[in-house]
Amino acid sequence: MLPAQQGYDRAITVFSPDGRLYQVEYAIETVRRGTIAVGVKCKDGIIIAVEEKPRKLQISETAQKIFQIDDHVGVAAAGYIPDARSQVDNARFFSQSNKMIYDESVEVETIAKHLADQCQQYTQYAGVRPYGVALILGGVVNKTPQLYLTDPSGTYISYDAIAIGSGSDTVTDFLEKTYKDELTLDEASVLAAAGIYLSSEDKEGTGHIRMAHIKTETGLYELVSDEQIVSYANTAKEKYPHDKN
Repeated sequence: MLPAQQGYDRAITVFSPDGRLYQVEYAIETVRRGTIAVGVKCKDGIIIAVEEKPRKLQISETAQKIFQIDDHVGVAAAGYIPDARSQVDNARFFSQSNKMIYDESVEVETIAKHLADQCQQYTQYAGVRPYGVALILGGVVNKTPQLYLTDPSGTYISYDAIAIGSGSDTVTDFLEKTYKDELTLDEASVLAAAGIYLSSEDKEGTGHIRMAHIKTETGLYELVSDEQIVSYANTAKEKYPHDKN
């Protein structure tokens, strides 16, 4: 950091002379250092997938980076996961409140905007720090798949496919080249698995992959079984060899 810029990273509410909020940029860097998370929208629903790296003696039956918000909405996180849990709890309360007040399922965009608004507030008040996590929110409302990304700056954007975390630029480039609107749920799941292998240091096995579906037909969130993930991973290795990506 240049001498003229020193000190501007100590306060969340102060812009640097070149118009930057360094604490927000540091939070975004935390996201970039997290393990990869991928979201893909297809005609049959939404796929969210993450890489988790459990230790040898860790009991890893419970997913740490994929969360269910409501019956029809799921989230994948990258960055500082305790912050993700806090935002997920907030989103769950917001979603249930919406259901009680309006007697209908909340839109995924409405949840994304609510969480992004909270992130933005944490960029302009003293005594707080930005959230160090980005979220991929996916769901199905009225038979329509919806996929959104939120980040520590308070931005929320809709995507057809997106990756966050370590190696996300490479994975996003891969998705841009291979994504098609007419993908089926299985094809999109294979694409998500291939994206994780592209970023991960572990090119074998599937113990580090977690995945969830929200199907257009049912509109319900469900975790993908380990057996099904193995099938998607094997197909991904055949269809998208890592040495060609």
